[in-house]
Amino acid sequence: MAQTRTEDFRLDDGRALRLTYAEPDGVTRGGLVVLHEARGITGTVTGIADGLAAEGWLVVVPHLYPGESGSAEVGHDEARDKVSGLSGESVLAATDIAFAWLAGHGLTADRIGVIGFELGGAVALVVGASRDIGAAVSVSGGGILEPLSDGLPALIEVAGDLRVPWLGLYREDGDDDISAEQVEKLREAASTAKIATDVVRYRFDSGAAEAWARALNWFDAHLR
Repeated sequence: MAQTRTEDFRLDDGRALRLTYAEPDGVTRGGLVVLHEARGITGTVTGIADGLAAEGWLVVVPHLYPGESGSAEVGHDEARDKVSGLSGESVLAATDIAFAWLAGHGLTADRIGVIGFELGGAVALVVGASRDIGAAVSVSGGGILEPLSDGLPALIEVAGDLRVPWLGLYREDGDDDISAEQVEKLREAASTAKIATDVVRYRFDSGAAEAWARALNWFDAHLR
C-alpha cells in the first residue's frame, strides 16, 4: 500500500515549496496533483493520495499555505485565516511547482491532472481555467458566486474560460454552503467553455463510491 511522504522541493530557478507525495507500486498511469481542503493536509487528504497511488497514479499534494509549517492540519478558525490569505497567483504558483515535480518524474502535461476537495475543489477549477494540462476534477468547493478570498475569483467568473476537461462533483445533501441553485449556475457557466465539462450531484451516504469512480473514469478518459 502506498504511503505519503513530505519533502521540501526546490527548482533550479529558486522556486521552492513543501510537497507531500505518494508513489504507485507498479507502472505509473500518469500524475495527479491533489489540492487540499481548507484545514490543510488532513488524514482524509493523505488517505485520498494513498488511494489514488494504489490505483497507479503518481500523486503530489502541494502545500498551498506559506510558512514553516506549510499546510499541516489546522483547526477551522485558523483555516479561515489561511484561506483569506490565498490569491489566484499564489495557488497557481504552488500548482506550477507541483507540475514541475511531476515533469521531473517523466510526465508530460497531457498525462497530468488536478483534483481538489472543498477549498481544493475551487482551486482545481481556477487551475483548469489557467493551465494546459490533461484534466481537472473539483469535489465540492465553495466560492461559486462569491470568492473564497479577496485574491481568488468567483468560480462562475472563470468557468467559461476552462482550458481542460473539467468534472464537478457536488453533494446533494449535507453541504449548506453550496446550494443546488449555485451548482446549476456553475454548470451553465462551465457549459460555455470550449472543452468538455460535466457537473454531477451525488448523495454522500449512497453516492460517494460512484463519485470516486466518476473521478477516476474522467482521468482515464482524458489523460493519455
